[in-house]
Amino acid sequence: MNEQVNDFAFLPLGGTGEIGMNFNLYRLNGKWLAIDCGIGFSGNDMPEADILVPDPEFIARHKKDLLALVITHAHEDHIGAVTYLWQDLECPIYATKFAASILRRKLYEAGMLEDVTIHLINMSDRFNIGEFDLEFIPVTHSIPEAQSVFIRTPYGNVLHTGDWKLDPEPVIGDVTNLEKFAELGREGVLAMVCDSTNVIVKRKPESESQVRRSLVDLIASIKGRVAVTCFASNVSRVESIAFAAKQANRPVVIIGRSLKNLEIAARENGYLADIPPFYTEQNMNDVDLDHVVFIVTGSQGEERSALTRISFDVHQHISFGTGDTVIYSSRTIPGNELAIMRVQDNLARRGARVITSRDHFVHASGHASYEEVCELYKLVKPTYGIPVHGEWIHLNAQANVAKEHNAEPILLEDGDILRLGPGKPQIVAGAPCGRLVIDGNRLLSVDGDVLSARRRMLYNGVVVASFAVNMNGDLLSDPNISAPGLFDQHDEEFDDVIDEFGEMLECLPHKVRVNDEELVDNAKMILRRILGRRLKKKPMVDIHLLRL
Repeated sequence: MNEQVNDFAFLPLGGTGEIGMNFNLYRLNGKWLAIDCGIGFSGNDMPEADILVPDPEFIARHKKDLLALVITHAHEDHIGAVTYLWQDLECPIYATKFAASILRRKLYEAGMLEDVTIHLINMSDRFNIGEFDLEFIPVTHSIPEAQSVFIRTPYGNVLHTGDWKLDPEPVIGDVTNLEKFAELGREGVLAMVCDSTNVIVKRKPESESQVRRSLVDLIASIKGRVAVTCFASNVSRVESIAFAAKQANRPVVIIGRSLKNLEIAARENGYLADIPPFYTEQNMNDVDLDHVVFIVTGSQGEERSALTRISFDVHQHISFGTGDTVIYSSRTIPGNELAIMRVQDNLARRGARVITSRDHFVHASGHASYEEVCELYKLVKPTYGIPVHGEWIHLNAQANVAKEHNAEPILLEDGDILRLGPGKPQIVAGAPCGRLVIDGNRLLSVDGDVLSARRRMLYNGVVVASFAVNMNGDLLSDPNISAPGLFDQHDEEFDDVIDEFGEMLECLPHKVRVNDEELVDNAKMILRRILGRRLKKKPMVDIHLLRL
């Protein structure tokens, strides 16, 4: 693909039109810069998959022109795909100290630590990567050292906000520097590429300090054991929970590997300094387990998470029941509603009390609400507003905010190449994009044969038939059919299927029965027809033929 090199362009490959999986590219005079590389979760509509990553096919083809990957902050939806996509990127990474700590642990576990160059950038630093003139702008979020990225180019300046909010009392991290954004507005901003996640919420911004005070009161009022689940990477919330436990003279036990990794990275960088070290599953018997606060992973109902296993009473060390209280200090990511309800229902069935944000003030979003987004538009005064990081309902809502503040909205979706300059911004091309599924140690296309087959098996089942014939194609015995999930073992109708299948095989023409390939193809067609007529389904059918 030959491209005009003397331009400035923006290309989202993930996170625009969806929550999570943020992966954004900028092109300046033929060279590319990536900002963030995160994972997404499949939700209820894709039970055959769990964790998703953006398809890097386009940038992999341009890898020689990819200068760097810049990380805005250490949340999984911005950093979690790096190890999975590294072979397609192979570029230096620029990040703050905390994000680098998180990333190094991931790279170490993946056996890649020695292969990746990580450049540490201080908060508020201005630095150059090729012709890209970049500046980090510290913002408040639910994790330390979150940054917006200001990009200066000869074609105009772009503010890439990353995740942010306006919180006058953050528990961890800096207050968002409004004067700095006003200064950028006076300098001139061609476009603002802005987080849309929480823009549909029209209420007064909520502070993490309010959540902390609420948790202190709530945990102090509860008798018995307390468990709190939140996003493992929400350092502010983890500290708030730990602070509330400390005020109630309760020790804290963390359950889940990602929480352990988070604690190590946070303490390495000076966070959680006033919080006693957490206990883990390995040493939790050293504390009074009847008077403890557990912090548990699994707030989104993830199938293999600690809280999900606890709710099904299959966790190796922990069980919750009568007298226990489980607090959901998190929001529900769209698509995870059924999985979360299933876990909450299991906990309630076992006698545990479940508290959510509907019952008590136990969560505040780390993303900017409508009022906050309006405030940023007033300060930055971009000529164009480009909503990202959200589903279409969020993108459209921010487009309306842009209009309200005299900015022209440009609505994109993953794969759109938007030329920002020279000239008036316009979509000039499309790039291949999509989603890949993490399946063990490999990546699979969402639309590929493996997952398509898995979907068919999930909804329609799979049937395997085997039979033996002699050289003339005569059956040597009754066929054997396996159809788990479609028939009961002693179902008379199943016996009828086997008999009918065998009879129809014997009725095939002799020239078909003596040709292995034709016999297998016809056997599949026969079995599909029999099952379709009886079950009104189209299961996957496989045939094993033995000729003796």
